Amino acid sequence: MTNHPSSAIPACAWQRPIGLGWEKPYTVRYPSNIDDGPWHGMPLGGFGAGCIGRSHRGDFNFWHIDGGEHVFQNIPSCQFSVFESTNSEENTNSSQAYALSIAIPENGTLTAWKWYPPSENLADKEDKVTPNSQFSTQNSSLLTSQTTGTYHALYPRSWFVYENVLKTQLTCEQFSPIWANNYQESSYPVAVFVWKAHNPTNAPITLSIMLTWQNMVGWFTNASKSPEVKIRDDGSPVYEYQPRLNQSQGNYNFIVENADKIASVMARDGIVTPQEEGEGEWCIATRKHPSVEVFHHTRWNPVGTGNDIWDSFAKDGSLSNIVDTTPANVDEQTGSALAVRITLQPGETLEIPFALSWNFPITEFAEGVKYYRRYTDFFGRGENSAWNLAAIALDEYQQWQQQIQAWQQPILNRGDLPDWFKMALFNELYDLTAGGTLWSAATEKDLYGQFAVLECLDYRWYESLDVRLYGSFGLLMLFPELEKAVMRAFARAIPASDDRTRVIGYYYTIGAESQMAVRKTAGATPHDLGAPNEHVWEKTNYTAYQDCNLWKDLGSDFVLQVYRDFILTGASDRNFLAESWNAIVQTLDYLKEFDLDNDGIPENSGAPDQTFDDWRLQGVSAYCGGLWLAALQSAIAIGNILKTSDKSSENNLDLHTINSQIEKFQTWLSRSLPIYQEKLWNGTYYKLDSESGSDIVMADQLCGQFYTRLLGLPDIVPNECAHSALATVYDACFLKFHNGKFGAANGLHLDGSPENPKATHPLEVWTGINFGIAAFLHQMGMKAEAFQLTEAVVNQIYENGLQFRTPEAITAVGTFRASTYLRAMAIWGIYLVIGEE
Repeated sequence: MTNHPSSAIPACAWQRPIGLGWEKPYTVRYPSNIDDGPWHGMPLGGFGAGCIGRSHRGDFNFWHIDGGEHVFQNIPSCQFSVFESTNSEENTNSSQAYALSIAIPENGTLTAWKWYPPSENLADKEDKVTPNSQFSTQNSSLLTSQTTGTYHALYPRSWFVYENVLKTQLTCEQFSPIWANNYQESSYPVAVFVWKAHNPTNAPITLSIMLTWQNMVGWFTNASKSPEVKIRDDGSPVYEYQPRLNQSQGNYNFIVENADKIASVMARDGIVTPQEEGEGEWCIATRKHPSVEVFHHTRWNPVGTGNDIWDSFAKDGSLSNIVDTTPANVDEQTGSALAVRITLQPGETLEIPFALSWNFPITEFAEGVKYYRRYTDFFGRGENSAWNLAAIALDEYQQWQQQIQAWQQPILNRGDLPDWFKMALFNELYDLTAGGTLWSAATEKDLYGQFAVLECLDYRWYESLDVRLYGSFGLLMLFPELEKAVMRAFARAIPASDDRTRVIGYYYTIGAESQMAVRKTAGATPHDLGAPNEHVWEKTNYTAYQDCNLWKDLGSDFVLQVYRDFILTGASDRNFLAESWNAIVQTLDYLKEFDLDNDGIPENSGAPDQTFDDWRLQGVSAYCGGLWLAALQSAIAIGNILKTSDKSSENNLDLHTINSQIEKFQTWLSRSLPIYQEKLWNGTYYKLDSESGSDIVMADQLCGQFYTRLLGLPDIVPNECAHSALATVYDACFLKFHNGKFGAANGLHLDGSPENPKATHPLEVWTGINFGIAAFLHQMGMKAEAFQLTEAVVNQIYENGLQFRTPEAITAVGTFRASTYLRAMAIWGIYLVIGEE
């Protein structure tokens, strides 16, 4: 316990009154998509270690403990509670106790507990929050006249500030040890909760804080080891995840302590060293101190009335100090609890830390395909890791806070950046924790381990290359070694082939005859690095919505990201370029085969064959053609670097061969550049493509030009044409699309009208694409326009219940598609461009 002053909550943090919902939160566009509702908070946990989420109503409800799998469910027994006893002016004692969530269990459990009152104007019944009848009856004036506190979030930290209910001024800061260029602590499966309690009165206050937790060992693994893969109504491959929720037989809890810490560890009988996914431990811990009392209870019923711990806690803030290590029977569940009781003198402030850790060291993909998680490099693969993690957290949490602040403060101090931008910049990094993230233990081949983030929860495959063209800027700028690990995986996958065939889902959605396609052609750049039910990093191209072997942007995307990662990480890792060179040559040769008229530019086929995979392009397209030109320039630049690098010979690259490959790419580029301008420039903007006859203004038409400028390469289009096209996009796709309220739609006529009112992708606002266009606007000197566009999209996310589940797409009728989407981290591309000014 310390009396360190509380660090100020940054003014730019996102905030919301505790328990306040939305009248009409955005809902999913398609019923088959995941829609957990708006009760999402900042996730806790390290990258690839599994994570949990606690919403601004106080409930722990987001469980990504099994790599790549999603469980959203309030588990009420996992909760903080507070007891307060005060002396009034009449010298009479009064006390109160609350579980600090406004989400009363809907299953009839824990009826003895008293739940924290929500803030005023609680959302309507659509939000499915049970009214707190206890508080409404006793304190109705509070409900209608004031808030009961505020939730703040600025990833990786969030805060609950409790107000107008307790006499104690009480704040909880919660975080995990994540900061830039940190490849150790950022992997830890741990969360710290730092409670700051201040007595503003002139009389002592007795305060007790309790953390209860359910033993969920064994719950988070798929009961079906070989689930059947089906095609969903939107054409995406899916399989059923069946977690073993509530299967607690053999689970037991015990106390571990030393001179200054005490913990309750939750384990399963008979397991010493975990051998399977789902095996491991949970741990809750706190510090001892001579001026405080610590209580415990190692076996209470989390699905009963809750009286077994609430009676004593609500009476005086204590627990009965029961130590019972009896394993749960087949029909039982078990929980554990720790409580800290203090007496605050008038004017006194104390800090009380709690740690929550978990140790589930194994991630299993297909049956028998197992990986150890990155944190095991530092804590081993056996027992006691949860306790060791919690103990380190309690020793080092203040240094962790300082590291996080030191990383964030230079950005927070910038007066040229609006607060809403700083807020979104950090909060969109939530996906590195919550995005089904994988981070494997290090090997001789992969010194930092292998890393991957899902495209999203609905499209559950990893590191979709077209999406990460914009969406990987955050990873690149903050964790460059992880970024390069992802690209190395793609480089290894390009030469591979997989001759298995599967149905292409797109044709299913349009009612056409199903077509079959080979999964992976040698030389084709894969769309993704695989899915959690197979073998991530080894079996690629999991998505079957389209035949990705025919896509015209993936090969270019790969080359651009390799060169980008080299240039923007100091232009010194020549070994990374050498490792990637053969894949670069192979994929560009493969892509050139689609140049059927030999004009230098591969043609789109008339099927959706690029990232806008519902949108048919025909012939040379502005989007894919521009990326091709930029990729050729990048490949030439890489080749010229490798000609003078000793890393070439180390990677068995022949100088004469490299020279001939550079000459080939230069020939293609010289032929392509005038063709692109001749076929697509219409005097105002670049046409969608050369053969469809469409006059649509495509919002992301000049992504290739953006990349060439970003990487210091020659322009692929004249500067005046780029300015004209970008201004046209801003006017037609943003300002004229519902007056700029939602962001820029993907493709509209010059007057802002749609080509096809029933179209999907052209009429959606893609959050990450918008951030990419905003970065281009900044790059071209249109700074005010860039911020106006960015702010419109940020408002859509954070004012409509989409926080910490940012979707791919938003529509003008208040719907979204594909939550928890990778591409939204493109907002770091805006910061990158701003930082160069």
